[in-house]
Amino acid sequence: MSDYLDVFSKDMTAEKVTTFDVLIEIPKGSRNKYEYDFELKKIRYDRMIFSSMMYPADYGFIPETLALDGDPLDVLVLVTEPTFPGCVIEVKPIGVFHMADEKGPDEKVICVPVTDPSASKLTDLSDCNPHLIKEIEHFFQVYKDLEEKKVDVGGWGDVHEAREIVAKCIVRYQESDVPRSEVSIY
Repeated sequence: MSDYLDVFSKDMTAEKVTTFDVLIEIPKGSRNKYEYDFELKKIRYDRMIFSSMMYPADYGFIPETLALDGDPLDVLVLVTEPTFPGCVIEVKPIGVFHMADEKGPDEKVICVPVTDPSASKLTDLSDCNPHLIKEIEHFFQVYKDLEEKKVDVGGWGDVHEAREIVAKCIVRYQESDVPRSEVSIY
């Protein structure tokens, strides 16, 4: 069993979800869409976004979680400077953005790096610049328009809701039959 699974136990509750590691797939400011290839254990170039939009924050996932769309739970990490594909960051959740795409519900947990002095004081979405929140929402409303794919935006949830979603996705993964190799980077 990995150290990660030792941290994420079967009795995971929202109160226990304070910090966790995420794997970055797409850096802030990029139009390139990268995805982690679980079989190869490498980052794979997927495509360039069809629009001129750029990711408003680092984008990745929480390893060893299972979201409702069948993938690991997505995250946006509010970084001061972009990192790089494959970077692992210890983060804390501050909220969640609800949306759905062609695969179904596709929530994005909004996080900040624990060790970034510019962001580590943020504890909830209400601490963020309201314009940044609008940019994130706008990005996800329109980034697939030129691909003619439908996205439904469902609004925002606070830090407590984000923690509950993370905890549920950890337990869902642990109780699922999904092979570990399909959601784990370890």
